[in-house]
Amino acid sequence: MSFAGLHRPGEVPFLLPNAWDVPSALAFADAGFPAVGTTSFGVAATAGHPDGGRASRAATVALVRALAELPLYVSADIEDGYADDAGQVAEFVAALGADGINIEDSTGERLVDPAAHAEKITAVKRRSPDVFVNARVDTYWLGQDADLTSTLERAQRYVRAGADGVFVPGATDPADLAALAEAIPVPLNVLVVPGLTLPELARIGVRRVSTGSLPYRAAVQAATLAATHVRDGLPLPDAAAYPVLQKRLTDYEAAAGRD
Repeated sequence: MSFAGLHRPGEVPFLLPNAWDVPSALAFADAGFPAVGTTSFGVAATAGHPDGGRASRAATVALVRALAELPLYVSADIEDGYADDAGQVAEFVAALGADGINIEDSTGERLVDPAAHAEKITAVKRRSPDVFVNARVDTYWLGQDADLTSTLERAQRYVRAGADGVFVPGATDPADLAALAEAIPVPLNVLVVPGLTLPELARIGVRRVSTGSLPYRAAVQAATLAATHVRDGLPLPDAAAYPVLQKRLTDYEAAAGRD
């Protein structure tokens, strides 16, 4: 099945876990996920940078290339495309080698002109027609024009420009999600919605759910708990076994010809 085919309707949406490095991607692969996304927050944070500001570009390129040999699809979070010029964005995506991308319609925490974002989408699809372009609408995420009318106007413009999917992070109200799913003619992607199960989201019409930075943030929290539990004399938390992680990396290195 193709990456696009994973977005088919079903009893549950396509769940895309987001990795921030090779070990996290290997763990998701071993858990049976057919695809992983990258998380710009996790990738940037791992390098010591805050999210946004195009800080994740080099690390995202390196991560996508490092995951190229794994038997799973890779979708890259490329923020706003790391450039204002549509042609530059299209060339970046063509050289990246990912199966899909997320590209957001905001720069520096501000929404951009939807016409400019649509131009980027068209340029990417013209240059790389097989790449699944997930157009991210940041109205709800940023709390700017965070209403159905504005969100749908942007989403539908991006679909006309060639987007294969639409991602609306921050949208959580079931009525809003249902209205978005009904009005957007391509798969609707949302973040994990607290209080709504995957089957419930599928019944609403959601076709893809991303974990976003949640696994990275959970990992940071777990690492802190491990250290504080040792310090405070508390029971040790569960952790992946060293031999399991070591074998994953050994197998990865051998498969990639890096041994």
